[in-house]
Amino acid sequence: MLQLFKFKGGVKPETSKTPSLQTPIGIVPLPALLIVPLHQSIGGVPNPLVEAGERVRKGQRIGDPDKWVSAAVHAPTSGTVLAVEERIAAHPSGLPTLCVVIEPDGLDEWIERTPLDYDALEPERVREILRDSGVVGLGGAVFPSHAKLTAAESVPMDELVINGAECEPFMTCDDMLMRERAQEIVLGIGIFRDLLAPRRVLIGIEDNKPEALAAMKAAVAKVGETFEVIAVPTRYPAGGAKQLIRVLTGKEVPASKRSPEMGVQCFNVATAYTAWRAIAHGEPVLSRIVTLTGNVEQPRNWEVLLGTPLRDFVALGQPKADTNTYLMGGPMMGFEMPSLDAPLVKASNCIIAGSPTLFPPAPPEMPCIRCGACAEACPHELQPFEMYWFARARNFGKTQEYNIFDCIECGCCSYVCPSHIPLVQYFRFAKSEIWSRERAKNMADAAKARFELRNERDEREKAEKAARLAKAAAAKSAEKTAAPVESVAPTPAQAAANADAARKAAIAAAIERARVQRENVQPKNTDGLSVAQRKEIAEIEARRAPIQAQQTALNAEGAETQRAQREEQ
Repeated sequence: MLQLFKFKGGVKPETSKTPSLQTPIGIVPLPALLIVPLHQSIGGVPNPLVEAGERVRKGQRIGDPDKWVSAAVHAPTSGTVLAVEERIAAHPSGLPTLCVVIEPDGLDEWIERTPLDYDALEPERVREILRDSGVVGLGGAVFPSHAKLTAAESVPMDELVINGAECEPFMTCDDMLMRERAQEIVLGIGIFRDLLAPRRVLIGIEDNKPEALAAMKAAVAKVGETFEVIAVPTRYPAGGAKQLIRVLTGKEVPASKRSPEMGVQCFNVATAYTAWRAIAHGEPVLSRIVTLTGNVEQPRNWEVLLGTPLRDFVALGQPKADTNTYLMGGPMMGFEMPSLDAPLVKASNCIIAGSPTLFPPAPPEMPCIRCGACAEACPHELQPFEMYWFARARNFGKTQEYNIFDCIECGCCSYVCPSHIPLVQYFRFAKSEIWSRERAKNMADAAKARFELRNERDEREKAEKAARLAKAAAAKSAEKTAAPVESVAPTPAQAAANADAARKAAIAAAIERARVQRENVQPKNTDGLSVAQRKEIAEIEARRAPIQAQQTALNAEGAETQRAQREEQ
C-alpha cells in the first residue's frame, strides 16, 4: 500500500461543492459573438493569422505560437472575423488584450481532422502537435503542456503525478470530468506516460470525491493500465502541484528547482483529456468544462466554447437578484471579473456569482498582532507576517530575503488572519513592484551598454582618424625631405599676405563648387508649373543665393582656418 505523506500548513474551508454536482455536464449554446484572446497561456503571445472579413472554420488556427513556451489558439466555431483588436480580458488588471472577434455563422463547420497514432510518431513530433493544438495546463496555471513533457537528462523520471484533487471550494469541473469522461482521461495519461517514461503513475484525488475515485479506478482497469488511483486527505491546498507531489511521493520540490529535476512531473486531469482529444481525434482545445455556481438558481457544470462572453454564460445559471459580482476561480485564489463583456478563456475553470450574503464585505483591516497563525497555515513554510511588514514598508529587498517569490498566493494566511489583513494583496503588490524595478533596471543596463558602446566607437573612430592624419603628415614630411627646395623664409608680413590670399582662393573655389553643384541638381516636382509659379520660384532662389554663398564662404573659411591650425601644430 502506498504510504502518504503530509504537507505543512493548509486550511479546511467549507467546500460548497454539492450544488453544482446534481446535474450532468451541459453544453452551452452557440453565442452570438465570440471574443477569443490570443494570449491564453503562460509564455509568448501568439501571432494573429487572420484578418477582419476573413471566414474561418471550427478548429482553424487563428494564433500561431511565437516561441517554444507558447501555445496556438483556434477558432471555436465557423464564422466571420469581425475584427482583430484589443478587448477587455479575464484578468485581475482589467487591461485589454489582443483578441480575434468572430461572428458565428451557425454551421459549426470543422476543418479537416486527422486522428494520429502517436506510437508511430517521434516524441518531438508529438510535443509539436500538442503545442499546435493549444494544449495547456487547465488546472489554472495554463502552462504549455508540451514544454513539460521532456524529462531531465540527468535525473530518471520516477513518478508521473496526475492532479485530480481540485481542492478549491465551489469548484467541481474536474470532479464531473472524471465522473463522465474517465476513460479518455486515462488514455491521455497514457500519452504523457509514454513521453516521460516514469516508473509509476500516481493519480491523486481528494477523498471527498468518491464517485470520481470509483470512475477513475474503473477506467484504469478497463484500459488495462497499471496506474495507481489514490485518495488523498481533503485539505486545502492539496491540489497545488508541489503539495500533491509531497503527499504522494514525499518529495519536497525547492523553489530553486523544477520538479523534473527531482524525478517527478505533474499534470491536471483536464489537461490529459484535451491531450487525448488532440492526438486521437485531431481536435485542438476549443472548449473546456466550467463550473457555474454561487448565487444562481441553477448551479451546474457546462462545456463552454472559449471566447464566450461572461454575460452569455452566467445567464444560463439564472443569477439571483442580489448578485453583485462574479469571481473567476475559487474564493481562495480567484479574482473578480472586470466586466461581463470579458470572455471565458482556458484558465476559466469556475465562475462564482457573488452576493453580499454569500461573500460579506471584508471587516476593516486591523494591526498585525504577530500571532503567527499565518506562518502555521502557510503550506510553503514561509513567514507571511514578516513579508507583510516589509511589503508594507516598501522594503522589497527584505521581502526577497524572506523568499516572497516562493509564495503561491493560496490565501491560507489571509484566511486565518484574526486581524483580517489581506496578506496576499500585499504580497502581490510587492512582487509587482520588484518585477517593475527589475524591468527598469534591465532597461537602464541596456541603455548604459549602448552608451558605452557608442563612446567606444567614437574613441575608436577618433584614434583611426588621428592615425590617418599622422600617416599623411609623415608622408608629406618624407616628400619634403626627399626633394629639398632652397628658399628664403618669408617675412611675417609676406606670410600673412600669403595666408590671406590662400583663404580667399579657397573661399572662391568653394563658392564655385557650390554653384556647379546647384546647377547639376535636377529640381523635383517642378514639371507643369505655371509662368507665375516659375517666376515666384526664381525670385525665391534669387533671395536665397547670397545667403547660401555667404554660408558657404563661412564654412570654407572655417575649414581653411582649421586646416591652417593643424599644419601649424
